[in-house]
Order: sequence, then structure tokens, then C-alpha cells
Amino acid sequence: MPSDEAAMAEAVAQGERGRLTAAPNPWVGCVVVDRAGDVVGRGFHRRAGEPHAEIHALREAGERARGATAYVTLEPCAHLGRTPPCAPALVEAGVARVVVAVPDPDDRVAGRGIEILRSAGVAVDVGPGAAAASRSLAPYLHHRRTGRPLCLLKTAGSLDGRTAAADGTSQWITGPEARADAHRLRAESGAVVVGAGTALADRPTLTWRNLAFEDGLVPPQPWRVLLDASGRVPAAGPLFDPALAPTLVITTARAEPAVKQAWKDAGAEVEEVPEQKTPPQRGFSAPAPAVDLAGALDVLGRRGVLQAMVEGGPTLHGALLAAGLADRLVVYSGGVVLGPEGLPLLAGPGPGTLAEASRWRLTGLRRIGGDARLDWEPVEPGDLGGSPASPKGD
Repeated sequence: MPSDEAAMAEAVAQGERGRLTAAPNPWVGCVVVDRAGDVVGRGFHRRAGEPHAEIHALREAGERARGATAYVTLEPCAHLGRTPPCAPALVEAGVARVVVAVPDPDDRVAGRGIEILRSAGVAVDVGPGAAAASRSLAPYLHHRRTGRPLCLLKTAGSLDGRTAAADGTSQWITGPEARADAHRLRAESGAVVVGAGTALADRPTLTWRNLAFEDGLVPPQPWRVLLDASGRVPAAGPLFDPALAPTLVITTARAEPAVKQAWKDAGAEVEEVPEQKTPPQRGFSAPAPAVDLAGALDVLGRRGVLQAMVEGGPTLHGALLAAGLADRLVVYSGGVVLGPEGLPLLAGPGPGTLAEASRWRLTGLRRIGGDARLDWEPVEPGDLGGSPASPKGD
């Protein structure tokens, strides 16, 4: 019979199969283990509006679910949405025990699913596999707890920390394998965000391309999100081609009405937020004029975006770090040296002293082709940061 941790690890792996397509719902996984210790049902949530993981696993298990243990990465839902609630379905299937990795912070659940199960006489254990499930579901959990998407900064840099050469050229610092991995990050995100400077310099498309997907589950293109406080970017180019993907411009009252109307006429949606007025934090200063970054994330959160991938440029990345709004940082490091005249990974004044600097923990280190991917997350106050991630091979 598998241990609770081992069975939950399989449930997490099941859930990951729906990562690219389940949003704005969580990519939950479920495994049913019968009284003999055999896995008799597996399931994951494929798309919003389709059956949840528990239903798929129970259907596969059939009568063998009676008296079995169900392992679920997130608390079973207790409300009627586009599909029936899962907690009563587990009761009706006759499972004897449910192991939940992580309680659901959604106000519509928030312990009610566990209460339904226990009230019906089902034994419930909470916590086994919580660390792995929380990592898997981090964007969803962050969104439900804060109302904002998880803000992931993605950048590519040289060995000496430059994101472009002195003349502004940056194609390509990294190789094709790293670029394909970055496209996978786009596919995992509900929005890809750039500032006006990057939009003007690069004329980006901001779509995922040339990826193969398992289970025939092809994710939708993310929102292409332009942050343009003063209306600098014209409504032209691939960023404003609605046939490629939807576009959202987040701007301020500083942009002229004619510019906003041109964006709308090109097929983009436009939302207005205040200008960034807050004082700098952590010894940085934010550029001006700029959109209120917290307000921009609030806009995306209300639209159901669970993860916003910010592709730049350096000024926007620096401003988000300065405001304490960055939740993850992914750096692709390429084997090239660009010299002191190259553009830095992050723009904006730094802290006055080392004691004022924000601290980050390395959570992942992976070689991709001839390059390296480094994953970082902020260290919480009072947290010494633990040990860095161990290097992984190819």
C-alpha cells in the first residue's frame, strides 16, 4: 500500500497534467486507493466547466471506490458552479477516507468541503504532501488569498548580468532550448506583460509558439498586456493583431482619449488605473510616469488571471521589485559577455546599503541546452533563506 506522501505525489503529478488548461480553476489531481492498497482511480481537472479531478477518479474506480481512500491535492469543492460539488460526490461514492494536501482558500469552500465529508462520517486528514501541492498550485493559492495573480518576472541575461548589448540588440542571448522553455512559461500564464519601452523597441508578439502538448490539451493564448501610462505605443504591429491573441492595455488618465480609442478600434481592451504615486520602497525609486502597478495587478486579478508573466523590460522589472510586487523571478543565463555598456537586467537605483537589499532564495537551477535557468523567490522577513537549490542535470 502506498504511503500517504507517495499517493499524494501521484495526485500532484496528475494535477500537473491540467496546469495549462484548467485556469482560472485550479489544476487539481486525485488518486483513489482501494482497501487492498491498489490505485484504482486517477483524475485531473482538464478545463473549466468540465468534471473535476475527483469525478474523473471516481468514475475510473467505479464500485472499487467504496471503502477506499481518495487523495486530493486541494480541498474538494462544496459549492455548485458550472459542475456539481465534489465533496458530496465523494460521500455518495462511499469512500472511507479522504486525504487533502491543501485547504482551499476560496471563500466558497474554505473548510466547507472538509466539513461536509466529516459530517457524513468520512475520515479526513489534511496536510500530507502539502509542500509539493502548494508549489504546484501556487498561482491559484496566491490569487485566492490576495485577489492578484502571482507576478513572475522573466528575463534573460549575459554572464555579466546584461539583458542587451550597448546598441539594444538582445536576440539571441540564449539558445533555442531556453527560448522554448520561456514559451512554455507563456503557455502556463494567463497574461504576458510588457512596458511601453519594450513594446516600442521590440514590437513583440507575446504568444507561445512551436510547443507540443500532451493529452491533446492545447492552452489558449495568454492576454498580451501592455502597461502604457501616457499613450506612447501606437495601435499597430503584432501586439495589436486580435487574430493572434487578445490584448489588454492598462493606462492612466495621462493618455489622450484619441490614443485610447485607437487601441480599442484595433481590437484591444483598455482599462485605466491611477498613476504610480507611492513613495519608493527598499531604497529604489519607481520611474515616472507609470501606471500604478498594484492597480494593474488588481485589474488582472479581477479578470481571473492566476499567473502574470512579466517579460520586461528592465525598468518595469525594477519597478515591480521596488514596489515589493514580484513573487517569482526566472532568469535565463546565456554564455555571452556584453560588457559594461550593455543594458542591465534591472533598471533603477539600488538600495543605499546591503542591509536594505531585498533577499531572494534560489528554488530551482536547471541546465537547458547551453544555458541555465535560475528560479528565485523572495525571502520573507525573518527567514534566513535556507539552502540553495541543488543543481540538476540535463
